[in-house]
Amino acid sequence: MKTNLESDYYITPSIFSTERSKLFSTTWQLLGPLSLLENPGSYVSDDIAGIKVVAIRGQDGILRAFRNVCRHRGAQLIADGIGSCRTIRCPYHNWVYDDTGVLRHAPWFGGDSDFSLDQWPLQPIHIQQWRNLVFICIEPHQLLLEQLGDTEGALDDVLIEDYQCVDEHRVEFSANWKVYTDNFVEGYHIPGIHPEFYAAIDFEKFSTTADKGLVSMRAPAKEDLFYTGRWYWMWPNWTLSLFNGGMNTSRINPLGHDRTELIYHFYFEQDHCEDTEFKANTIARNLEVVRQDFQICFDTHQNYVSGNYHPGPLSPRHEQGVMYFQDRYSLIIGTEKGN
Repeated sequence: MKTNLESDYYITPSIFSTERSKLFSTTWQLLGPLSLLENPGSYVSDDIAGIKVVAIRGQDGILRAFRNVCRHRGAQLIADGIGSCRTIRCPYHNWVYDDTGVLRHAPWFGGDSDFSLDQWPLQPIHIQQWRNLVFICIEPHQLLLEQLGDTEGALDDVLIEDYQCVDEHRVEFSANWKVYTDNFVEGYHIPGIHPEFYAAIDFEKFSTTADKGLVSMRAPAKEDLFYTGRWYWMWPNWTLSLFNGGMNTSRINPLGHDRTELIYHFYFEQDHCEDTEFKANTIARNLEVVRQDFQICFDTHQNYVSGNYHPGPLSPRHEQGVMYFQDRYSLIIGTEKGN
């Protein structure tokens, strides 16, 4: 019998530190749509489990990514967000880098025979495009396509390249990122937490499969449902859900051991891109479902903190996704799980 992870793995700060070095630094992380980085000089500055990174399209047309850290005294170079620049100037001491990461100017530094500009470029990280989505990785342990695994086949009929990203939403809540991930990768909670969602699907036919980097969930609709009945989670922390007229992606980003950020991008088919009311309504309905999970995640996290919980059994029917995620997590972090 499979049981849930011990609560210590959700509430211990040192374990989050281990996750950052062993998991989030070594896996490909979804940064966002390629459309944000189409023009020379365009950049996306973001956070990966507390690690500041930036991707930028050079004037030479090449897409690069760097640690968002000045080589001088460690200041963050570019504030989180999107924008455009020709050079990267540190706000602390005005060191200037070009968009290839080369240090061009260190004003007022003074004479030092051992100091040379070309010895202090920005620290590069890996960046790659997959189907108009951009991924970055600090120290990859496998190729992006290897990490995606079964994702390619599952989404080969989804016209990702034809969708246009129209909006980004970031939402935060107080719970460990794995509490939320456990919740996302199973439909077992739908009757209790999402009653309107439950009423709109044939729950008896809800299915979950998990293998090779992908948890796939499906359910036929029996009433008017804005979702198309397909939800996906990809190792280790991003999701893709299909709705009528488009899709959303999210990255489950830990801000600490007890706080999580969801970074959502919403994409629409071209026919719907000019329909402001349709887009706004669809995004609002998506986010309403997402936010319904926050209270139960918070309450669960607090029970873990209190020591009031001991690992219970996982459903072989509905919690295949939880088992897959936790088993793979355990191989990396070194946990012990019941069998």
